[in-house]
Amino acid sequence: MAPVFTNSNGAPIPEPFATQRVGKHGPLLLQDFNLIDSLAHFDRERIPERVVHAKGSGAYGEFVVTDDITDICGAKFLEKVGKKTRIFTRFSTVGGENGSADAARDPRGFSTKFYTEEGNLDLVYNNTPVFFIRDPSKFPHFIHTQKRNPETNLKDPNMFWDYLTSNQESIHQVMILFSDRGTPANYREMNGYSGHTYKWSNKKGDWHYVQVHFISDQGVKTLTNEEAGELSGSNPDHAQEDLFKNIAAGNGPSWTCYIQTMTQEQAKKAPFSVFDLTKVWPHKDYPMRKFGKFTLNENPKNYFAEVEQAAFSPAHTVPFMEPSADPVLQSRLFSYADTHRHRLGVNYTQIPVNCPVTGRVYNPHMRDGAMNVNGNLGNKPNYLATSEPVEFQSNVKLQEDQEVWEGSACPFHWKATEADFIQATALWNTLARYPNQQKNLAHNVASHASGASPHIQDRVIEYFSKVHSDLGNAIKKEILQLSPRK
Repeated sequence: MAPVFTNSNGAPIPEPFATQRVGKHGPLLLQDFNLIDSLAHFDRERIPERVVHAKGSGAYGEFVVTDDITDICGAKFLEKVGKKTRIFTRFSTVGGENGSADAARDPRGFSTKFYTEEGNLDLVYNNTPVFFIRDPSKFPHFIHTQKRNPETNLKDPNMFWDYLTSNQESIHQVMILFSDRGTPANYREMNGYSGHTYKWSNKKGDWHYVQVHFISDQGVKTLTNEEAGELSGSNPDHAQEDLFKNIAAGNGPSWTCYIQTMTQEQAKKAPFSVFDLTKVWPHKDYPMRKFGKFTLNENPKNYFAEVEQAAFSPAHTVPFMEPSADPVLQSRLFSYADTHRHRLGVNYTQIPVNCPVTGRVYNPHMRDGAMNVNGNLGNKPNYLATSEPVEFQSNVKLQEDQEVWEGSACPFHWKATEADFIQATALWNTLARYPNQQKNLAHNVASHASGASPHIQDRVIEYFSKVHSDLGNAIKKEILQLSPRK
């Protein structure tokens, strides 16, 4: 039976395109609720786009435990080999707007929501193992320089390179960004990394620092600068199309999941801070350990409802998994949920794609607000009342007395040093093993920086020369060819 066409209040509308007016050709009447209802909804159907990660694609799938890591983590969804958990993953670019090209030179977001019996777990990762900053106060400044000039509303290479060369702890991520890894061929053939350090503990209370890696079972495929530019013009949605069509054809992509672990004593001896987001953990010192696999096998039925309204936050976690003292991660714990409250409303967790599957959400003090659609706890008191029975699970607690912090409250800015170039230089040497990758890195930087002012170009050359003189010289030579100086 066909549905009845109605207005938003459920009243049937006999003629969907008819409007009330004075006579057949007179002015419209304000009393025409059906017209006003339709226009008012249309005027508001675009929610604010994400301030970062605006352009994205998503799909549902399944995670399965393949190896026992209960000695590291006591979370229930990891409790036995073979256990399965439904997931939703969203891929995205970072700096571009909602209509930007999938082939942009930009990190890729790689966020996965696990619908576990202990609540939703969000692993909010990127496709690179490091990031540009390690001081959270720099994030708004950094993002603004990667977006549009407030005067011209154009992307501005002067802003872009002025910031990066002035904040040189960014060099490791910039080396990755301007290698061919900075332009993944699609979402299926790229890896995902936690970047941040987390704290996981087992049920006995033993804990480790942890970093997570999602390694693509399809392999990794990238684009050259020219291939990415061509795709941006011919098919700006190529990665979204590729993901959707492959899943629809039964060719759902998969990733094998690994952890690296580090004890507190190992962290004290490491040549870098475990809380430094610009550093990787060498695999020879902290080997990879497999724990699972996930496959994306179901496309969303409605992009807006399920992808655009998907809300991820590293603060959405489950027992035995906690954040570390990484300051950028600590700031994200607030910032992500706060932006969802602004963008989707205070009740964003009631949206189906974000809703926990436990059916046990009970927090009587968190009530009301726009778009509260779950019954609002009915006639229950709106505080934790002694007259209402409630259970407190004593086995769910923080990892107490594990890290003890003591010191005065003080402002701290993690300034760049020569040590920040050590891993960047190691990456430069690694690129020499692969055909044309050192050459492509220099070319990609020069192509972008050639649009900057000469004094900014000089700073770019100096910045990369600290990685290796050959890299600085190659960038300088090509910049001068692309942007000759008088």
